[in-house]
Amino acid sequence: MNYRHIYHAGNFADVLKHAVLARLVTYLKQKDKAFRVLDTHAGIGLYDLSSEEAQKTGEWRDGIGRLLADPLPSAVAPILAPYLEAIAALNPEGGMTHYPGSPKLTRLLMRPQDRLSAMELHPDDYETLHRLFDGDYQSRITELDGWLALGAHLPPKEKRGLVLVDPPFEEPGEYERLEKGLAKAYRRFPGGTFCLWYPLKQGAPIAEFHESLTALNIPKMLCCELTVKSDRGTTGLTGTGLVIVNPPFTLKGELDVLLPFLKDRLKQDRFASARAIWLRGEARDLPDDEDEA
Repeated sequence: MNYRHIYHAGNFADVLKHAVLARLVTYLKQKDKAFRVLDTHAGIGLYDLSSEEAQKTGEWRDGIGRLLADPLPSAVAPILAPYLEAIAALNPEGGMTHYPGSPKLTRLLMRPQDRLSAMELHPDDYETLHRLFDGDYQSRITELDGWLALGAHLPPKEKRGLVLVDPPFEEPGEYERLEKGLAKAYRRFPGGTFCLWYPLKQGAPIAEFHESLTALNIPKMLCCELTVKSDRGTTGLTGTGLVIVNPPFTLKGELDVLLPFLKDRLKQDRFASARAIWLRGEARDLPDDEDEA
């Protein structure tokens, strides 16, 4: 895809990814014990939607802009509350100027005992991210290939945590790297929650990707996808997907409420669709005494 995220910050893919990320962090906070969030492809952390780059594409207007254009249904508002409250904290005068990347969103939701480890390989983006978190003792910013972090930084010393893997898909074979990265990371941290992002576009090997993930025999693996338009006549991004390993037991039900709403609110043509499916396992099959991450 070969892009800098400033051109796409706040778009429909960010809305789904960050709404789910906020739910996962919120769930981890239900226990007093500290947790760590590992963000493998962190970007610059905070985006100015009034910048020339963001204004050039205007993708945020069809994402977070459209999401906030009208009141939310009563069933959806509590699900989106952690995500939208974090955004509101960055825009105290109202409007939509500052949009959080995943590390900033995570940090806004964390408690004093929780920790963030954010990896960024691009030198300029790393410097920007490092400045953003300068002096923040709860955050560790590292200039590193995020794929390497799936081995070297797991398991976290807190023994509880969330791993967000959000690669830019700039090179061929990223779906395979995502599957292999998960396999390696899960062996090191089987009790952790993992959230993997992937793009939906014309020719994307989604069925094969899902099959390879299923073949890993990881017990609990939930998938959600949102497509906002047809992929006919375009090679660009038309949808977004997430795979969540060891999801909170409430997440499937929340997605069953959230996804139809996002499909209707963010659709760009009549071919929009959304789904939440189990690739492996079902939350209702868990033992009552299962200790969630």
